[in-house]
Amino acid sequence: MTRISTHVLDAVSGTPAAGLAVALRGPGGELIAEAVTDADGRVGALVDGPLPAGEHVLGFATGPWFAERGLEAFYPRVDVAFTVADRPHLHVPLLLSPFAYSTYRGS
Repeated sequence: MTRISTHVLDAVSGTPAAGLAVALRGPGGELIAEAVTDADGRVGALVDGPLPAGEHVLGFATGPWFAERGLEAFYPRVDVAFTVADRPHLHVPLLLSPFAYSTYRGS
């Protein structure tokens, strides 16, 4: 069993990125789950169950999110690839601005 969560912060405003669409794709590119960040910029359990081992991708729809706020963005989406192994919880945070982003393996 693996739980995958994320937290997205808008580095420009210093606030959570609420309302940002997130999709999880599996090793073969198949869509596993979709969600939208809550008021705190979080998706607490995008998946909470069995996942195949291997490379997965969290796709963040950043272009539409910035466009809704009247901001031009260089990255229309951010795809974060990571490996699912034998861990009960994987947290993948994203720090976002219109022209840069960073991520890390959270806890």
